[in-house]
Amino acid sequence: MEYAEFKALFVKSLQENSLEPQSDDIIRLFCEFDNHLHKVNVITNLTAIRNTPDAISKHYIDSLLASAYIPPNARVLDIGCGPGFPSIPLAITRPDLSIVALDSTAKKIAFVKESAEILSFGNLKAIAGRAEDAKIIANLGKFDVVVSRAVARMNVLCELGLPYVKIGGKMLALKAAKAEEETSEAKNCIRVLGGTDVAMHATELINLDGSAEPRCIIEVQKAKATPAIYPRAYAQILKKPL
Repeated sequence: MEYAEFKALFVKSLQENSLEPQSDDIIRLFCEFDNHLHKVNVITNLTAIRNTPDAISKHYIDSLLASAYIPPNARVLDIGCGPGFPSIPLAITRPDLSIVALDSTAKKIAFVKESAEILSFGNLKAIAGRAEDAKIIANLGKFDVVVSRAVARMNVLCELGLPYVKIGGKMLALKAAKAEEETSEAKNCIRVLGGTDVAMHATELINLDGSAEPRCIIEVQKAKATPAIYPRAYAQILKKPL
């Protein structure tokens, strides 16, 4: 898509979702990324979203809903980033952040790495692996914020994410629905892993076609260290959630 058309759609989506305006330089980066995403997606199935208006709403703007809850200069881990959401939109709009994008699917991480090179990011590192892998566990307790979008239910996601949050930091779970039910289900898990206060920030994602979808960002504060036995192997987490 040509830049002028992309910009008009992107600006409209920002406005309809009450997000801050972005500079031409930032919107051009989104446009460049969007063209790259759709080009690669033709030959490598990265996302079911195949058109730019939906990608703007359901990927880029949806990812940016989390930005307001991330403090300046934070070190961020994106667990289950897929083809870069929310890590790439956050990296574009928040150069103050240092972001690690993690996913177990090699082709998606390859795409994130390639995108970071094309867009000349200096604040985004992509790693292929799982949260319980030994090469990742070396980073336990080192992130100000762990963020995850549409990866797992809260009683599973918390065990994958909270061990990586430093004391005084937070985990942000980007959810579409059932946030209250999942948060209630995860109360024991959050307590065992060192989490404390939980806030639920409910909103709506306004799509470019005028439709609206429920969204909720679940914010979990980390108050004390996670016991060293966590995270367990993923199969064990699924079989017996905390």
